[in-house]
Amino acid sequence: MDLFITTFESVAILLGIGVLGFILIQRHILPEKTLQALSPLALEIALPALVFSNIITQFSPQQNPDWWQLPIWWLAFTALAAGFTAISAFTSKKEIRREFALSLFYQNGIFFPLAILTGMFGSESSYLTALFLFTIFYPAFFFNTYPFFFGQKKRDIQWKKIFHPVLIVTILAVAIRLTGTHVYVPDLVVSITQMLGAMSIPLIMILLGGNIYFDYKKSGTTLYTKEIIKFVLIKNILFPVIFLGLLTILQPSYTIALLILLQSAVPPVTANPLITERAGGNRAVVNQFLVASFLSSLVTLPVMMFLFTTFFQP
Repeated sequence: MDLFITTFESVAILLGIGVLGFILIQRHILPEKTLQALSPLALEIALPALVFSNIITQFSPQQNPDWWQLPIWWLAFTALAAGFTAISAFTSKKEIRREFALSLFYQNGIFFPLAILTGMFGSESSYLTALFLFTIFYPAFFFNTYPFFFGQKKRDIQWKKIFHPVLIVTILAVAIRLTGTHVYVPDLVVSITQMLGAMSIPLIMILLGGNIYFDYKKSGTTLYTKEIIKFVLIKNILFPVIFLGLLTILQPSYTIALLILLQSAVPPVTANPLITERAGGNRAVVNQFLVASFLSSLVTLPVMMFLFTTFFQP
């Protein structure tokens, strides 16, 4: 029951900050142009700083010799998720099938697990390091594959999106720890990156709340009630149940099982509405999927974590 409450509180905190972002934009406390500045601040400065400070202070190759397996498990998870998404997408209406599939496939793989793991184990837990190593290729994968959902042709390689700041910083921090040169990193640098990193979750959730306000301010938006219900049933319940069943069969380590379960159970990534608009898709329905999944996760995520503990113990 303690884990249920901890998970519920972690999700509620995220949603509460999102509501704050909605109110700040609604009351014009923050102008619309502010959101354009907050996005790179959150994703290209605050999040990389959080990753760097955590790996530098918590990662120990000697105590975790199998750390290199984490990205491989992420690859396996992503391949299975792609298969489940391809099958599940046919349950949606044809005119919004690409948006349905996009929202199913790209999960909030960093910020939601980060908040939950912090609530469960503390802000200096090695599980956070495992999360960053597990998702090391996720940002680059996300920004370079989403156009395919909208039938866009393959473009020239965009190295800036492949070598995302999160990827660069993760590789740098791991290399520093592997070579033992972390002892030469000044405490001042670590302290600065820790303070910057603490802004990452609040910034991204304020962005989410602000973007939701602008979408729902538009008149004439169609509410896809049936599609929303189907989406929540598949994304928030069916996906994690399937992966939990697979995990009980495979019996990986507790850390890997926990990360995979969280990846399968969290709502869609908050950037989905933005990239959908850029690709010419239906941003409104993607936002509806996102909000419904977020709200439902107040219940579904704690339940899934409770079920997880009946099969896996740290």
